[in-house]
Amino acid sequence: MSSSIVVDGLSFAWPDGTVVLHDLDAAFPTGRTGLIGVNGSGKSTLLRLIAGELAPLSGSIGVAGQVGHLPQGLPLDTGRTVERLLGIAERRAALLAIERGEVSAENFAVVGDDWDVEERARAELDRLGLAHVGLDRTVATLSGGEVVMVGLAALFLRGPDVLLLDEPTNNLDLDARRRLYAAVESWPGVLVVVSHDRALLELVDNVADLTGGTVRMYGGNLSAYEEMLAAERETAERMVRVAGADVRRQEREWEEAQVKLARRVRYGIKMYERKREPKVIMQARRRQAEVAAGKYRSTHADKLAEARDRLSEAEGAVRDDAVIRVELPETAVPAGRIVLTADGLRTVGGAAPADLVVRGPERIALIGPNGSGKTTFLRTVVGELQPAEGSVTVSVPGVRYLPQRLDLLDDTLSVVGNVRRFAPSAPVNQVRARLARFLFRGARADQAAGTLSGGERFRAVLAALLSAEPPPQLLLLDEPTNNLDIASVRQLAQALEAYRGALVVVSHDLPFLESVGITRWLSVDREGGLSEIADSRALFDAQ
Repeated sequence: MSSSIVVDGLSFAWPDGTVVLHDLDAAFPTGRTGLIGVNGSGKSTLLRLIAGELAPLSGSIGVAGQVGHLPQGLPLDTGRTVERLLGIAERRAALLAIERGEVSAENFAVVGDDWDVEERARAELDRLGLAHVGLDRTVATLSGGEVVMVGLAALFLRGPDVLLLDEPTNNLDLDARRRLYAAVESWPGVLVVVSHDRALLELVDNVADLTGGTVRMYGGNLSAYEEMLAAERETAERMVRVAGADVRRQEREWEEAQVKLARRVRYGIKMYERKREPKVIMQARRRQAEVAAGKYRSTHADKLAEARDRLSEAEGAVRDDAVIRVELPETAVPAGRIVLTADGLRTVGGAAPADLVVRGPERIALIGPNGSGKTTFLRTVVGELQPAEGSVTVSVPGVRYLPQRLDLLDDTLSVVGNVRRFAPSAPVNQVRARLARFLFRGARADQAAGTLSGGERFRAVLAALLSAEPPPQLLLLDEPTNNLDIASVRQLAQALEAYRGALVVVSHDLPFLESVGITRWLSVDREGGLSEIADSRALFDAQ
């Protein structure tokens, strides 16, 4: 299999000295590759290095052809137009000038052979569901999902040999995701995509796992990767059991050896005290016994050390698939109890009023196109925004909202300090015990929030929300899986398994929604109106 991207001895650190990658070797084959790894492992940085946007400290990167890169957060000037984002503004202006009769050599030079550039641009926008987006519109008038899709259209227009996509499905609604999946499937060149989107990762030909500063390549899609990983884990755990048994055997033999040596020493002392043989002979035997005892101890100590080394190596081969295990009985809401009522509610910017009754412990998925007002609805429920019409009533004492930005933490406080902001009367030991279940054990709980990685920050926010006083009986989550790695998405689902209150989740991540046991599916239209989805399986079939 030929390699289209070759990384040799690559090292990179940020200006403050934080090392991201050290002496990394990797080779990405032709076809579609999904690049996965925990938050903070360096996936986005690696893509930027391959794209030439960052310079490595050492090492080299070889790429077969031109590179196109779509970063997570497009650095856009809100005043830029769609045509400028697509990279066709100058050619389009020259074409329009020629159509007006300005047939200068300069205009012809700008156009070159690209006489159909505007038609091709509109065709790409249409293919990605953006036929309604005019070329003269500004970025400020587009939703986050529309900006991502315009960025993709710009890359497809350029037609690079190597396409690098960093979490491209973030902020995309279901229709946009489906169009993206189709575009990825039809991409003729080399593609490397960083994503936690399971449906997208099922379309790749290879999975590259960046863990512990090393890239391991697996053939096949995400399902094949997880099967191979499970087999590796089973083998590694078997080796741990074997090595552990060897250590216990060596420890028993060491103890037995110590007992035998102690007996020999006591016997030697007794014989020396009785002086049954000449003193010279007795001293010689004593020296021989000491040498033999030393060798005996050394042999057993070496065997025990080797056994422990093998155990340590075997344990190191087992993946740290840390699991969140919490119990949250205090969040329970009796079945049928009304938790939330929206009566003729029209949110700011919405055109249609909505009625909604949420009863505990329902789990509601709120889906709909980008820009339809799902986030505005959640912010209105928690009182951050006032209704334009109608009313919204929360009938439980504890309601908590997890926004997309995860900006609930005070970066100057420790993880413990942040949780105590939400639960001020909780004893410190109780807070630490709760944090341990969210994988913040010992000194990790004393880290400043500002030093946490993305996945750690997410877990800290989740721990704070679920530990809050009063216990949250209504939890509102806004696109909670955006920017989370696959392990963090799994940990979120684990935590929500223990949650006993009512749940309203805004998300386009269908596999995640299925994993948290959604009981009711609601769709928000572009006017802000709510309607129930009777056949939720049709959503999955369409994907």
